[in-house]
Amino acid sequence: MTAQESAVLGRTVATEQRLSPRPRRGRFGFGRWLLPFYSLLALVFLLIPIVYTIVFSFNNAVKTNISWRGFTFNNWLNVCDEAGVCAAFGNSILIGVVATVVATVLGTMIAIALARYRFRFRAATNLLIFLPMATPEVVLGAGLAAQFLTAGVAKGIGTVIVAHTMFCLSFVVVTVKARVAGLDPALEEAGRDLYGSPAQVFLRVTFPLLLPGILAAALLSFSLSFDDFIITYFNSGAIQTFPTYIYTAATRGIPPQANVIASAVFLLAIIIVVSTQIAGETRRRRLARASVES
Repeated sequence: MTAQESAVLGRTVATEQRLSPRPRRGRFGFGRWLLPFYSLLALVFLLIPIVYTIVFSFNNAVKTNISWRGFTFNNWLNVCDEAGVCAAFGNSILIGVVATVVATVLGTMIAIALARYRFRFRAATNLLIFLPMATPEVVLGAGLAAQFLTAGVAKGIGTVIVAHTMFCLSFVVVTVKARVAGLDPALEEAGRDLYGSPAQVFLRVTFPLLLPGILAAALLSFSLSFDDFIITYFNSGAIQTFPTYIYTAATRGIPPQANVIASAVFLLAIIIVVSTQIAGETRRRRLARASVES
């Protein structure tokens, strides 16, 4: 080896030693543990009400459900024994389903129109769509109640469905509009080049591509409708939904049957989410395996 080659080799080794990461010292790092500790604390804080609800659904309550009196399965086996709880839950399901269907259909059409077409008052329409999302619910609920009173409309399930459809519509439009904006127009142009009619292109190309966004908007709309209290309270009249029933019953302790329904809804949502994730991961692995084999 020549002297010049030895010098180059020495400089290379010195550079690698200088750039190589130095081993960390074995000392306690407060910053390393701060974020995990904060995340764990936030998770525990969020789970405390859920755990409380599930545990007290098995409480052998007599008149109140505030203190623990013993373990029992009777609350799960006889959910509708408590007066009004099943009727309120049924009202919430009915209102949520109808409001979701109406808001999803109208919101999808509005989202496609706003994203694909240019027309007069388009900017004003965009502004009006966002207004219910920015308006406080107490103002929105009181305003709707005043309009129903002025029009002489009796409050009931119909007024609640109208109110829920109105504020769910904004969330549907925003969600589906984002999906429409990310859609490649070349796919629809290819359908038209293959002599597909506008209806055929929409049903076979556009709608399947928009379906994930539409389903996400529908699920969001249903959860907002099912969970709403303030707007429902102003416009429900004599009927009770599940949130208003919980509010009324909270003064004497929420009945364990209400805890049963809340726990069942939570567990069902967890099962749906986990099943969706597993199905999606299975589909991704199958597609990856097929692409490798091909």
